[in-house]
Amino acid sequence: MDSFIDRLHQAHNHCPECPSPKVINRFFDEVLGMLFPEHAHEIYRERGNLESKFFDLQVQLRKVLKNNEALHKGDGEKLADAFFDRLEKEVFERVHEDLQAMFEGDPAAKSKTEIIRCYPGFYAIAAYRIAHLLHTLGIGLIPRMITEYAHSKTGVDIHPGAKIGRYFCIDHATGIVIGETTRVGDRVKIYQGVTLGALSVNKEDADKKRHPTIEDDVVIYAGATILGGDTVIGQGSVVGGNVWLTKSIPAKSKIYYQTKIYDGSSNLTDFYVLKSDA
Repeated sequence: MDSFIDRLHQAHNHCPECPSPKVINRFFDEVLGMLFPEHAHEIYRERGNLESKFFDLQVQLRKVLKNNEALHKGDGEKLADAFFDRLEKEVFERVHEDLQAMFEGDPAAKSKTEIIRCYPGFYAIAAYRIAHLLHTLGIGLIPRMITEYAHSKTGVDIHPGAKIGRYFCIDHATGIVIGETTRVGDRVKIYQGVTLGALSVNKEDADKKRHPTIEDDVVIYAGATILGGDTVIGQGSVVGGNVWLTKSIPAKSKIYYQTKIYDGSSNLTDFYVLKSDA
């Protein structure tokens, strides 16, 4: 027992600088609640109270970054200020565009309030936008903590390093994976079970582009898997459900999965059909 306690004691004394997950989760939820009162624990009807909350959250982030200098290479206070300076343009306005895309793209959505309060896709995208801004500021670990928190609540795993364009829509958000070096254009819509992943998981490839590029106006249906850093899904394409892709397809393509019932033998053969209107 004593030796075990000694090992635990050593681990506690060698734990790297790191904010508590509870602190980061609470910070994210409070930022989201400030931006979208539908998610707030408290509605700030008085402007002064809202302003106080804004600066309170800014102070919270300053303190976290100041106390965990190993997570960044800059000045913690300046980084916190930069985050809140860019919050309107790079998070608030972008998430409202995503909200519009989800409202227009889902006939079942009766209001934007319903989407904000009920749709896991909205929550996951909002978490990504906040985490991505922190990531672009050069802050480590905290962005991953935010997206993994959203992952645990929604089943949507978006790496904060991914680059996702405007008017992004996730419908029936469950089981979605978007890898670190993924590039997604504007007005892209994806359904449940989609994976935008890597062909290689070798550590030596960590600094390479490992995940696909999805150009503007692409729709990817449920269960599709698209892999590889050189894989490009051309603008305006439609990727059907359960398709497995490791090669690029041109713009305005439609690729879907079929089963050939009889091929001259007793075997069933699966194949893909690619139609390009380019």
